[in-house]
Amino acid sequence: MTLVEINFDGLVGPSHNYAGLSLGNLASASHGGDPSYPRAAALQGLDKMRHNLALGLVQGFFAPLPRPNDGFTAALGVLDAGDPAQVRLRAAAWSASAMWTANAATVSPAPDTADGRCHLTAANLVTMPHRSHEWPDTVRQLRLAFAATAHFAVHDAVPACFGDEGAANHMRMAAHHAAPGIELFVYGRPGGRFPARQHEQASRAVARLHGLDPARTLFIEQSGEAIAAGAFHNDVVAVANERVLFTHEAAFADPEGTYTAIRAALPEAEIVVVPTSAVSLADAIKSYLFNGQLLTLPGGEMGLVIPLEAWETPSVRGWLDTMLASNGPIRRVLPVDVRQSMANGGGPACLRLRVVADPATIDPRFLLDPARIDTLSAVIAAHWPEQIDPADIGTDTLARTVRAARGALLDAAGLGELA
Repeated sequence: MTLVEINFDGLVGPSHNYAGLSLGNLASASHGGDPSYPRAAALQGLDKMRHNLALGLVQGFFAPLPRPNDGFTAALGVLDAGDPAQVRLRAAAWSASAMWTANAATVSPAPDTADGRCHLTAANLVTMPHRSHEWPDTVRQLRLAFAATAHFAVHDAVPACFGDEGAANHMRMAAHHAAPGIELFVYGRPGGRFPARQHEQASRAVARLHGLDPARTLFIEQSGEAIAAGAFHNDVVAVANERVLFTHEAAFADPEGTYTAIRAALPEAEIVVVPTSAVSLADAIKSYLFNGQLLTLPGGEMGLVIPLEAWETPSVRGWLDTMLASNGPIRRVLPVDVRQSMANGGGPACLRLRVVADPATIDPRFLLDPARIDTLSAVIAAHWPEQIDPADIGTDTLARTVRAARGALLDAAGLGELA
């Protein structure tokens, strides 16, 4: 069995809109009430998938979840479209935020687990109402994609009393993807300016469910300064790939203690720290430098897929140019255009869930090749709304359009079970 890293990107759904529902996500808040462009957003996401596929990487996708979720609004008794509180709840039922599949689940590959299977635990996402109703549909999709129970175990979300935001607060390091690794769970402390979305006990529960070796499992406190500055998930200020941790100086509450623990558990670890003096925390978060995809390319070198916003930020560009001129482990920087996602607070890494597995063990309908991307692109061009204005949210006309668009996609992808 050949284990490789597969990135599963969330396809941006036809209800993609800017309702500003995510407290602590500065980009989401700043664009709240703006018109959105679902067709452009989905095509940008597919272009990123096509870009990574062309690099020689294995690429998968997840379909949008059913929206609007009428069961969510019915359970809350939402009836009055003119009540401001109910308007926000109605918008929560329309959210396309499941496109950020870094929050779909936490994944532990087979080399790390007690039973030798890849384990996936869906994230409950309870801190934000607009995301709290995602996980049951996410589990349905995960259990379809990873149905081979000899190779995978898919767990329901941990109880809602402990907030879990999935792989956005989890990193894995190893000599190479198929080797036993160490798993890093990053959690926040409550009481700051913005909610700490990842609870320590949720992380510990996931580690137990996955049968991880306690000696190779680290629980790391996120910096309160980073959360207050808008790093609502750890992947906004740190990312890991194989032996490399790429992090901002202010990512962790105890940076030196964190680095020491990582090196003790994985002696070959390389830690690349960007100092505040070179890139401020504000610039790191606004540009989403660390929300890039740190990838091992087929030739063995590492590449960093970043949003154009990072490439266009002078302090970030200056640091990247210096890094590329050095002999560090990251050898290529690859900018991509995901501006529609970025405006709602999610960069290239938010859009993908990393799974180390043998592609032959995964339902092939979730894996992409150029022809399949062309098929999905054609469906989006034909069916996704070009523009959604805030006043459109909640209308019957848009609901019919959104449901028909998703139905056309599921038909084209052969995923009728998800209808």
